[in-house]
Amino acid sequence: MLRNQSVGGMSAFLIVCFTILLILYPKDVLEASQNGLKVWSESVLPALLPFFITAELLIAFGVVSFVGVLLEPFMRPLFNVPGQGGFVWAMGLASGFPAGAKLTVELRKKKQLTKEEAERLICFTNSSSPLFIFGAVAVGFFHDATLGLLLAASHYSANTCVGIFMRFYKRSAPPSQAASSKTNLKMAFHALLEEQQRNKKPFGQILGDAVVSSIHTLFMIGGFIVLFSVLYRILLVTGAIHFFSLIPSFFLSLFSLAEVLAFPWLSGFFEITIGSKLISDLTDVPLIEKVVITSFVLGFSGFSVQAQVASLLANTNIRFLPYFIARWIHGILAAVFSLLFWDVLYVRRWDHPVITTPEGEDVLTLIWMKTIEWFSQHGVKVTILSLFLYIFLLHRHRSPSK
Repeated sequence: MLRNQSVGGMSAFLIVCFTILLILYPKDVLEASQNGLKVWSESVLPALLPFFITAELLIAFGVVSFVGVLLEPFMRPLFNVPGQGGFVWAMGLASGFPAGAKLTVELRKKKQLTKEEAERLICFTNSSSPLFIFGAVAVGFFHDATLGLLLAASHYSANTCVGIFMRFYKRSAPPSQAASSKTNLKMAFHALLEEQQRNKKPFGQILGDAVVSSIHTLFMIGGFIVLFSVLYRILLVTGAIHFFSLIPSFFLSLFSLAEVLAFPWLSGFFEITIGSKLISDLTDVPLIEKVVITSFVLGFSGFSVQAQVASLLANTNIRFLPYFIARWIHGILAAVFSLLFWDVLYVRRWDHPVITTPEGEDVLTLIWMKTIEWFSQHGVKVTILSLFLYIFLLHRHRSPSK
């Protein structure tokens, strides 16, 4: 009881301090909010919305159950989760944070996962998307598309290892369904039809619910992006972040890494985009050291993403602690893998000619630059159209049927 009161009192004190700082630094708060909103509207929403809606529809029409039966012999022995986890894993890899958490919650609500299976699954199905690693980090920040292959290989290899490690987490807990080593298309179609029979909603309602749910989740994500952008700016203008950077500076010195990496590394603990950008901007640091720290930042994913996941888990009995521990493991393993893969995936690649256009531009770099340019030009339009669609569908959903 006393402990809860102390935590509550400390939380209230910190919130009051944060509110006072918002009043003292209105210009910085406004700029940080605008930057966070720009990132959300130009990149996050247009990139994630199609994946979220598609995933909702695939779950509603039983396609995930179909895939789950086929993947059961693979997912159960390797990760100790049902076959449906394969779909969540694939969608998480393709669309990035926090798609894996959202889909895991959806499957848990439909009782296709036990609490323990959901806690295992969520630990390795939340990762950075290829668009972010190749487009934003490798090309946008480091201006080197070849570096994207190294970062991606390190990131996804470490993520897979986390999933294998987590298979031992509460492995004695009963599974959601009996494990089966024999599957066929007939069993998979049977599972698909069963799911469709349970969901008797008309197609229009299913589509509307998918859009409303997806945009609602993206609103929450946008709120966290803006909040942590403001929090980071407050820590920066008050100088508090330089004080906290003494901690990572100590660990960098232990491994003989450049201590100038401490500040951008700490920034990456709050938001991966800011941290990765600051790391890439350093000029007097060897590239391999910057890659190692960037790999850790991508694996840890930042408190901003972790807060998004925690919010999604709030209405379930899925615990956040296993996910938080897994992020540390992911970050450390990704940093180690980047060292192991450095020579094979980056240094030796420079021994071979790079494919270029007639104008002499690197083709891979050009593709990613065009992708980023498209999101910059059309992302806001997609966001505005999505908002109008959300308001329309939400109004229809809440209006009494005649």
